[in-house]
Amino acid sequence: MSPKVHEFMGRLKSLFQKPRRDREMAEELAFHQDLLREKLLRQGIPESQVERDVRRTFGNPARWHERLRELWQFRTLENLLRDVAFSLRLLRKSPGFTAIALLTLALGVGANTAVFSLVNGLLLRPLPVPEADRLAVVGIVQGGPMVTSSFPAPFFRALESKHDIFEQVFAFDFKKMQVRGQTSSENVPGMLVSGSYFSALRTPPLLGRYLTPQDDQPGGSPSGPAVVLSEDFWKTWFDRAPNVVGSTLQIANTSFTVVGVMPKRFIGADPTQRPSLFVPLAEEPIVDAPTDLIKDGYHAWWLTVMGRLQPGVSLQQANAALLPISSPILHDTVPDAGWIARKEKQQFHFIAEPGSRGFTYVRSAFKSPLMALFAMCGGILLLACMNLTSLLMARAHSRERELATRLAMGATRGRLIQQLMIDSFLVSVLGTLLGLALAPAVSQSLAAMLASGAGRDVFIDTSIDLRVLGFAALAAFAASLLIGLVPALRATSGSLNEQIKDGQHAAQKPSRHLFSKSMLAAEVALALLLVVSAGLLATSLTRLYRTQVGFDPAGVENVALAMDKQPLDGDALMQFYRQFGDNLSHAPGVASVSFAAIVPLTHIVWDDSYARPGEPAQDLYANSVGPGYFRTMRIPLLEGREFQWEDTKATGLKVVLNHAAATLLFPGQNALGQTIVQDPKKPPYEVVGVVGDAKYEDLRTAAPAAAYFPITQSVEAKPSYTAVVRFSGPLAPMATAARALTARLAPQIPSPEFISMATIVDNSIGSERVMALLSVFFAACALLVTAIGLYGTLSYSTARRTSEIGIRIALGARRAGVVALVFRENAVVALAGCAAGLAAAIAASRVLSTFLYETSPRDPWILFCSVGALTAIASAASLLPAIRASLIEPITAIRCE
Repeated sequence: MSPKVHEFMGRLKSLFQKPRRDREMAEELAFHQDLLREKLLRQGIPESQVERDVRRTFGNPARWHERLRELWQFRTLENLLRDVAFSLRLLRKSPGFTAIALLTLALGVGANTAVFSLVNGLLLRPLPVPEADRLAVVGIVQGGPMVTSSFPAPFFRALESKHDIFEQVFAFDFKKMQVRGQTSSENVPGMLVSGSYFSALRTPPLLGRYLTPQDDQPGGSPSGPAVVLSEDFWKTWFDRAPNVVGSTLQIANTSFTVVGVMPKRFIGADPTQRPSLFVPLAEEPIVDAPTDLIKDGYHAWWLTVMGRLQPGVSLQQANAALLPISSPILHDTVPDAGWIARKEKQQFHFIAEPGSRGFTYVRSAFKSPLMALFAMCGGILLLACMNLTSLLMARAHSRERELATRLAMGATRGRLIQQLMIDSFLVSVLGTLLGLALAPAVSQSLAAMLASGAGRDVFIDTSIDLRVLGFAALAAFAASLLIGLVPALRATSGSLNEQIKDGQHAAQKPSRHLFSKSMLAAEVALALLLVVSAGLLATSLTRLYRTQVGFDPAGVENVALAMDKQPLDGDALMQFYRQFGDNLSHAPGVASVSFAAIVPLTHIVWDDSYARPGEPAQDLYANSVGPGYFRTMRIPLLEGREFQWEDTKATGLKVVLNHAAATLLFPGQNALGQTIVQDPKKPPYEVVGVVGDAKYEDLRTAAPAAAYFPITQSVEAKPSYTAVVRFSGPLAPMATAARALTARLAPQIPSPEFISMATIVDNSIGSERVMALLSVFFAACALLVTAIGLYGTLSYSTARRTSEIGIRIALGARRAGVVALVFRENAVVALAGCAAGLAAAIAASRVLSTFLYETSPRDPWILFCSVGALTAIASAASLLPAIRASLIEPITAIRCE
């Protein structure tokens, strides 16, 4: 072992044997002192003189220990550890400052980490599959900048064989599947997947095998339709039975053979879904029966298509190869020449986009709101750092005499800056750890809000991974620099003589006063910017809720019935609906019951073209509804009547128009008794009623022209309608009655699903609701951080004026005048910050204009109330130190000198 290595190992060992080394040094020093004593005594020196000579020769024992430690310790590390220990003692001795600093940073870092966890889970985290960076999402460009991510089955099948670009091309679609249990059917989340789905995602099964292209054929493989289970479904339904492979499962009244089980880590290509079953795409007619999207061909756009790029093929090369094959695929798969011509006019072509994160519609819906919220969180962290910077500057001013004395005794400025930076670093680390502890609960709550806002069952993984930890570490590092560097540099500058002589009462340069006040004003301005943003979003959300929807959602429950997998159809099925409604109307608290094919504000659209005989066709939104629907929804009946159970096909086709449709089709005329046609070759519809306009697709757009058709005249096979129930009182009795009715009248169907109309209204504005609620939360955090920071900073700065205030009172100043003096100086800073923040808010509010509904970005009431709220917070934070200053006893203040 070389001498340098031996020295390094000795230094390293000494870190863990410090008491032993100190003891050995003390013993060695005592040994040499004893030798010197014996030598001096042998020389005949008197004993009283010997001790003086020994002390003179060896000097201060502590200095010897210090010099010896430098030989066998890491000096820099030792200094660092000493600084850490000293900073910890200071934090422990100042519990008020420590609590304020940690709470401020925990709010800032915790909120940022929580939102970043959400951003990471939804926008950044790659799929947990090998070589995820080689995955691509295939879309369609057909006029305009938007890329369509839904594919018809023929387009996908044509792309599936393009192995010069992709190793595998695969498609998938999330479906609720009816699975027969021991006693009844249940709706189970599932995924229809093409044969190359699993091989492209390259995750081996836990048991058995996964689906292959041989399974993705009509009728399945020779052994019949196959299904792959998730590990959770295997555990829940089969109790982790090792012989599950080869068993059968009844899906949509058809026996599927279980061929494999996928491990829990496999989440598929949509990160927001957790399917329990994976069924071959070719079995869609069975799963969706009586609907057949595959048979509908190019008319049904429903598949998500992805591919795994060939080795060495980049995304740009893939797009260059997709462009020339787009037109041939269009011509080969679509028989309608007119449809092809319209698409070619729109420059129809396929496009490949990055797919390492998989594909989910939730991502596109919430990307902009999430980034806006993340920017607001950045403002919270910046506000927290500015507050702590001001607080540390005020705290460092109170230590000026101590720091100047240390400089005068030989300490370097760099050494003191290091010690002060350790203070800020410890505050940052402890605040970050506290924020990290709070972040998971906050991020899970945010994910639940996003899921409810999406209006569907989605899963957003907000778990903490290396990316989140790296973000938190970066936030802690940035915070330590932001809050520590400026106070450290300013505290160690200036005249040593003045600082030692006057200490904390030394006269400060005007530049220092200006800088401190500018920091406080900037904090107030930033807080006002966040409060104004929250006020705008909250006002917009309130106006969305208050907008006239055309019906009364309060007290309405939607009971979804899945009738597509049971034997009843035609008149027998209508008799079931009638019997179900009549029986349910006698349940406790139920006022009325009706049915609808489409529940308003669920983003499901059915539109078609209708016309007066001999007139041009007009596009109308359409819906099939049952008798008593308008009464149940409280949509006003303007003319005519509602539908009746007797309105069958034999009595002639009937339609009810809303006011907008009646005006559009029959301007200046009475629509009642008139007829409209969809196809001149088919019988016309008689208008039997006109009702009020109601919002259909979303709350932001005006109520469209709509036509309502009776469910008794539907041509759809085995239609599944939603029972619309208006009731009062608790939900449980009505829900129990509805479940009992379905079990008695149609035991083959799953238990109905319940969702209130109020919840649907909430979900229809999910992104706006999430943004408004979170912005209000962040604005509250901003106000709290501002109040804490202002109070702490102003308390420190006021405490430094103890002697001045005491002398003023001793010379006759009234205590009310002292309060006014201190408050006035602080209020000027707050008002300057409000003015700057108001200007910034007006300039920045335009960014939020796309999220606002009937709300001006410069709404004077919102600006006025925001300024008022922040002024009140700043005044309270300023008033308390001023009152404390007025209570100073003059003799006590003078004695402090």
